[in-house]
Amino acid sequence: MPLLRRGTARVTPDQAHQRTTDGDAVLLDVREQPEWNAGHAPGAVHVPLSRLVTGTGLPATAQGRPLLVICRSGHRSQQAARLLAGRGAEAVDVKGGMQAWASAGLPVVDAEGSSGRIA
Repeated sequence: MPLLRRGTARVTPDQAHQRTTDGDAVLLDVREQPEWNAGHAPGAVHVPLSRLVTGTGLPATAQGRPLLVICRSGHRSQQAARLLAGRGAEAVDVKGGMQAWASAGLPVVDAEGSSGRIA
């Protein structure tokens, strides 16, 4: 997926869901722990933006794979996608974040795997 010349490339929640369902990409959730616990996409990988900016690396399951970066509304995920792209990763932002994900009717689970909510 090519990056745009200005800013970070963006995908819709439906496009992100398709790419992660097909298995070629990883959905990387950069929200903080309480937000993640309340509700996240099944199968997403969690690394808060606050940890990424301090140099925390990606888990092995996300290394070397295209990253679809998501947060609550899209602001933090844009920052994270730029940061990760600067480190050489193929990273794009999910437009509208988890709010748009849930509004599109895509699945959201809580920390126990039950139906979650976006906090």
